[in-house]
This record gives sequence, C-alpha cells and structure tokens, in this order.
Amino acid sequence: MNQKKCRFYCYRNTRDLTRIDNDKLDKIKLVVFDMDGVLVDAVSSWKYIHDYFNTSNEKSVDDYLHGKIDDLEFIRRDVELWKINGKPIKMDILEEILSDVPLMKGAEDCIVFLKKNGVKTAIVSAGLDILAKYVADELDIDYVYANGLKTDEQGYLNGEGILGVKLMYKDQTVKSISEKLNIPLGCIAAVGNSCFDIPMFTVSGLSIAFNSEDGCTREAANYVVEGKDLGNILPCLKGYI
Repeated sequence: MNQKKCRFYCYRNTRDLTRIDNDKLDKIKLVVFDMDGVLVDAVSSWKYIHDYFNTSNEKSVDDYLHGKIDDLEFIRRDVELWKINGKPIKMDILEEILSDVPLMKGAEDCIVFLKKNGVKTAIVSAGLDILAKYVADELDIDYVYANGLKTDEQGYLNGEGILGVKLMYKDQTVKSISEKLNIPLGCIAAVGNSCFDIPMFTVSGLSIAFNSEDGCTREAANYVVEGKDLGNILPCLKGYI
C-alpha cells in the first residue's frame, strides 16, 4: 500500500523527538484521542470552517511548520479569514457550522467499552474546543484539551486564541494529564491519525495509528488500524485492560 507523503514541510525538522522508555505496559488506565479524523469524521475542524467560507490557510500552515509564527498567530490568521460581508463573525456561527461534523463510526461503542472497564478517556486536539466539548458531551469523554477563541464585548471573534494544545507539542499535554491524574505515562494509550500525533505516541505506553494515510505516523505507532470504524481499535486495547 502506497503511503501519502506529507503535503507540507515536516515540522519534525524543527524539534527533536525522543521516545520515552516507559516501563512494560501491563494495564491501560487512560486513553487519549486526537479528535479530527479520529473521534469525528472530518480531517480538521479548522479546515471544515475554511471550506465553509471557501478560504485557505496553507500559507500559514507552511509558516507555522517552519517556525516562522507561533500557535496564537496561526489562530489569529485563521480567524481573520472567517468573515461574512467583510465583517467578523460571532461564535454561534462557528457552532452552527461545526454542528454538522459527524462522529466517527464506532466512536460511541469504543468509549462505552472503555468506561465499562474503568478506563478514563481524554481528547487531546489542536482543533477547536467548540467541537471538542460537543464531542465529549455526546460520547461521555472525561477530559477535554483543545484550543479556544476569544470574542469582544459584542460576541464577535476578535482574532485572539486560547491555547490549550500546541499542534506540534501534544506530548506536553499528555505529560501534563499524566501528572494531574497521577497516571504513569506507561499506562496511557494514544490514538491518532497524523504526524502531529507522533509526539504523544512517543510518551505513551501504547500508540495506535487510526486510519492514517501518513507513512511516518504508521511507522511510529505500536498498532496500525485500517478503516473508518473506531471500534476496530478495541482488539489492540483489550489485552491491556
């Protein structure tokens, strides 16, 4: 099977990734999920909105991956493109747009199984918290880490972001969750589909590449799961629950 190459400059040229040598995994206590393309059947919550407004952020993506701009400037540039009749939009417009994003097939069954077996769940996404919180409510996911947007006094987006997860540093978020919940990194499983999930793969005791077209992501994971059905990850987890 031919794997697609990255469309953009590889961000891993801008940082070093060292896999943590965790103790032997015997039991999973927490599963962290990327959201876009994993819990929801959409490539990116940001792109979903860009597609709605017929805009593109490819230049910003390239600048970000080269280290020319930071996460908050990345967010500011995105929001600047989302206008109606040349004017800023309110948060409820984004909520309405994102309300059409479908859950991934098998997501509900997957989370139900984990909860029945006493395993905590978390979303770790550089996507929008508007969607992440909705998904968490729908699926009864325990913890949500994602990025937010600020508004002015009239409720219009003002271009400022609330940085919850750095796109290139999801490992930092996973480490923070580990410390807050007192769950060893070796007892955490990470599920993702893109190269931006590789950092959280490197610090987790178990990693699963879900329906990924990126060769580097598949190579970095302990397990590779094909198809758009999140229930297909359960055989990879059952031996550790």
